[in-house]
Amino acid sequence: MGDARPIQRLIDEGYYDPETRSVRVIRGHELHAVNWQVEGALRMLFHVLDPAVAKDPKNLVVYGGSGKAARNWECFEAIVDTLLTMGGDETLLVQSGKPVVVFKTHTHSPRVLMSNAMLVPKWADWEYFRKLEAKGLTMFGQMTAGSWAYIGTQGILQGTYEEFGAIAEQRFAGSLEHRLVLTAGLGEMGGAQPLAVKMHGGVALVAEVNREQIKRKIEQGYLDTWSDDFGKALSIALSAKDRGEALSIGVLGNAADLYTFVLKEGIVPDIVTDQTAAHDPLNGYVPSGISFEDATRLRREDPDAYMRRAMSTIRVHVEAMLGFLDKGSVVFDYGNNIRKLAYDAGVSDAFRIPGQMVFMRPLFEVGRGPFRWASLVGEEGDIRRLDEEVITLFGENEKLTRWIRNASKHVRFQGLPARVCWLGYGERALFGVRINQMVRKGELSGPVWVGRDHLDGGSVASPYRETEGMKDGSDAVGDWPVLNALINAVSGATWVAFHHGGGVGIGYSIHAGFGLVLDGSPEMDLRAERVLTVDPGLGVVRHADAGYESSLRLIEEKGIKAPTARIGSKIQH
Repeated sequence: MGDARPIQRLIDEGYYDPETRSVRVIRGHELHAVNWQVEGALRMLFHVLDPAVAKDPKNLVVYGGSGKAARNWECFEAIVDTLLTMGGDETLLVQSGKPVVVFKTHTHSPRVLMSNAMLVPKWADWEYFRKLEAKGLTMFGQMTAGSWAYIGTQGILQGTYEEFGAIAEQRFAGSLEHRLVLTAGLGEMGGAQPLAVKMHGGVALVAEVNREQIKRKIEQGYLDTWSDDFGKALSIALSAKDRGEALSIGVLGNAADLYTFVLKEGIVPDIVTDQTAAHDPLNGYVPSGISFEDATRLRREDPDAYMRRAMSTIRVHVEAMLGFLDKGSVVFDYGNNIRKLAYDAGVSDAFRIPGQMVFMRPLFEVGRGPFRWASLVGEEGDIRRLDEEVITLFGENEKLTRWIRNASKHVRFQGLPARVCWLGYGERALFGVRINQMVRKGELSGPVWVGRDHLDGGSVASPYRETEGMKDGSDAVGDWPVLNALINAVSGATWVAFHHGGGVGIGYSIHAGFGLVLDGSPEMDLRAERVLTVDPGLGVVRHADAGYESSLRLIEEKGIKAPTARIGSKIQH
């Protein structure tokens, strides 16, 4: 036993089985690492790979097509060994899912710094990435897979709730009651759509090619019912719409086929979008005219033929979406880059379909974005207690309180119990410090991790999604996510991640995220206030720099020291 690796303890305790490649969440108050700052990173890594959370944990894939938590199992074990033995004043560097070095830094430094899938721009495309991946040299981390910040479908559920809520407010007098939403994809991201639509009172009709994903979402409470008969499913949806009943129906079948069917039937849904993993057409999109099982085989045996068929189907898929747009539906690209793929496949007017930021940008302008937390000891009661605290602190926000009440009623926890909501500049710091104080006073049973999606106002450059159509034309300027990672690191985040390609695929985005372990110490009061101020604050500054009036007003109102003066309609430095 003297030669046993550190990970053996977790194997003995049943948290990891190297034979079956099974990872389970670590619960309880007993530390395995030097302190909670390192233990928090360890627990979130195990959390994202728990079968209740991850899409394909046997292959280390968490969600989003092929988004992984570690490059391979050897790297996973090496990361774990390192976290179990490193000091409280050391920092582990992880290069695309592979641990490369531990340096002595200081106690306020991040315990982990990671970079995923970063390529020199000239070589930044899927083809070159896959060559490197095949050689074992890189890994696709998506957004919150490789940064160990994924909390299951709830994470995207809340963002989807905000998206459909913004559309309801701007187009349908604040509600989706008596409204039909046609969409596709019931994976770990798209699977949030049916419940988000229901929370706003609408009817969701959702195409999905994988029967097991439909079953999984019904079991998790995200989907009500399903059918493999297009006509029957459409009839159920229209009846519910007429009655004003909130309902979600999964449809076993290809999205392009279902959209074309509905269009030919002369039905005009109120909203049409898509959340298949089309950003990665080889691994995340299934062609029409082939079963899911046969598609899996074709992908492996003849990827070139698979890609040709996938691109052909995407063309039909987006042509149907354009058909709905012309008939008056609210149609938008949900950020999976399907418009660009369709354009490449010959749909010259694919970009007539707007992107999701048409509805969401006003939130980013004032620093409002995703904020999530998890009980690191696995105590559901702590999440319930924090639900109450959110409502106490921000009860004047009706949409936020409605979300918290809906989430506490409908959302089933996956892995470590967690919650997410969208909070604005100032609100995140207030709530983060309050959480840390509650841990210190014993109002919560143990430490809490907080973080966010990489999709936020100042942490992403993605010209076909979050930064599409910036007022000053700065859609492709990538300095902002770099600055976001840097300022979060020096402000005291527990770990910081910098990624390439999340959401829309390699070559189309760069983005940053962080993790912060609130262990109740006075030190973490200071670090939480710093990180949770500068992180959304950069989003406000980024939009003020682009000339958004609400951002400029907020900078003045909050006294943010941004050396930006407005002269006429331009921003001068």
